[in-house]
Amino acid sequence: MDTLNAGEKSHEAKAKKIRIIHSKRRLLQLQRKEELSHNIRYVSKVPVRLVMDRDYLVVHPHDSLATLIESMGEEESSAIVVDSEGKLVGFVTMKDILHLFDVPRRHSIVGFGLLKRYSVTRATRVEDIMVTRPITVGINDDLGHAIRIMLETGKHHLPVVDDGGRAHGLLEVKDIIRLIRLVSL
Repeated sequence: MDTLNAGEKSHEAKAKKIRIIHSKRRLLQLQRKEELSHNIRYVSKVPVRLVMDRDYLVVHPHDSLATLIESMGEEESSAIVVDSEGKLVGFVTMKDILHLFDVPRRHSIVGFGLLKRYSVTRATRVEDIMVTRPITVGINDDLGHAIRIMLETGKHHLPVVDDGGRAHGLLEVKDIIRLIRLVSL
């Protein structure tokens, strides 16, 4: 009977140790979660100008499509189109360029605008394919605002402009994720 009692006691002792270990793990997880939520709240208050990429591709509306494609390196995924004064007049992403090579569906209604869009030649200019009223974020906005815009619109790249419409940078999802990684370490 004593051996059975000893076996039960050791089983109960193991179970108690396991409960203690689980409760300590849970406490650590809760602490980490609380720290992370604090850090994420901090991320939303960071000014866009601290996170944006200041080294971005700039093209002009009269530049050729070939020049744009050559300028877009392997890592570049978008270009800010500016006028001679540095004001934002458009925006082009690699996805916009890919749309040029997507042929119309079999039963599409083909109008002049659609035909013009699919007639890509060496004479095609950036102004022919750029988004003329891109969604932007202000240089003085915080990341919380920028993140909401990205989530609502599905955009991964936002040109950063001042009140006068001058381009100052480019904010991409990867920039925000990089900051989150740094803060959550």
